[in-house]
Amino acid sequence: MTKPPAPPFSGYQKTVVAMLAFLQFAVILDFMLMSPLGALIMPDLKIGPAQFGLVVSAYAFSAGVSGLLTAGFADRYDRKKLLLFFYTGFILGTVWCGMAQSFESLLVARVVTGLFGGVIGSIVLAISTDLFPPAMRGRVMGLIQTAFAASQVLGIPAGIYLSNQWNWHVPFMAMAAFGLAGGVLVAWKMQPVDAHLGQPQEHSPFMHLFHTVTEKRYLLAFCVTALLTTGGFMLMPFSSAYIVNNMGIDLQHLPTVYLVTGLCTIFIGPLIGRAADAVGKFRVFLFGTALSIAMVLIYTHLGHVPLWLLIVVNSVLFVGIFSRMIPFQAISSTVPSMTQRGSYNAISASIQQLAGGLASVAAGHIVTQAPDGHLEHFDKIGYVVVVTSLTAATLLWRLQRGLPAAQAPRPQAAT
Repeated sequence: MTKPPAPPFSGYQKTVVAMLAFLQFAVILDFMLMSPLGALIMPDLKIGPAQFGLVVSAYAFSAGVSGLLTAGFADRYDRKKLLLFFYTGFILGTVWCGMAQSFESLLVARVVTGLFGGVIGSIVLAISTDLFPPAMRGRVMGLIQTAFAASQVLGIPAGIYLSNQWNWHVPFMAMAAFGLAGGVLVAWKMQPVDAHLGQPQEHSPFMHLFHTVTEKRYLLAFCVTALLTTGGFMLMPFSSAYIVNNMGIDLQHLPTVYLVTGLCTIFIGPLIGRAADAVGKFRVFLFGTALSIAMVLIYTHLGHVPLWLLIVVNSVLFVGIFSRMIPFQAISSTVPSMTQRGSYNAISASIQQLAGGLASVAAGHIVTQAPDGHLEHFDKIGYVVVVTSLTAATLLWRLQRGLPAAQAPRPQAAT
């Protein structure tokens, strides 16, 4: 039976998607910058892979703790106000990162940034679920996730250029100034997102949190989130050092790698969202899993290669990653009830960050750096990613089989 065509976006819905994508861009770029700047930060602060892995994981651990602390209260406030509160703290934390002059200062700055930034993604997902019906969420997630690609096309090349021209502090200060404009736009244009406040609420925030973390369906989704996160957090922190030291790519060519990869994913992201709505979200997820497994095994075994080959491999790898990420988020959005969306997404983000933090620390101890800068044992990370990907696909199959055909209640109007 042919599915009816999905309804078009209204003018306000387009504005909301653009604003949410911008906020995602700022938060993702803050994390993504640490990877390509690692090749500059490590020698400047005189730290090794283990310490750099700790800097990356500090953001993840603090974000995870923040998510757990806010989960009990996440459904008790207008989501717009909650978003602006945490986004303000995130901007201030980013400024601190730009001012850090030592390993210890940068470590604390990443903790502060994580406390605020780690919750923003969950609020963005809760808002998009509140405002858009299930038939539109594949496209919504596809558009919002283009923020990841935009961070590669615009943010990372610009960040590397600024750091090469001046130093690695400048990109963080520039990002804080740029991100501030997005916060002002949200405060001005976004309407209150408070329809969930009209639903019956539990009196105790603790019991609200308890009922969320003990719901069987939610636990399965949380496990999938943790497994999918592990792969990215193990690969990304050391990708720039791996490209430069193992593949023999000049540091000046890193912006080109991220630029082409980002352009590819900007184009493919919305198409994946449309495909997920049209042919089935789980089918697209399986395609993405198979493709990403194949490309991870190739990527982690590359030696000295020409620049064009690295760009092809990296671009196809990210197509696979996006083909998992977008349909999974669309499936995940149908799991919680309306009065538990905030807490569900906060806990999901918390688990994502905690799993990512553990993965970064583990990767920092698996990977070692030879005196000539060569990274050793990077291939072992690829094998771990394969195992977690296969396990995640199995668990998601069980999860989506148990979901009702029409899970979500009527969303808040967004006209």
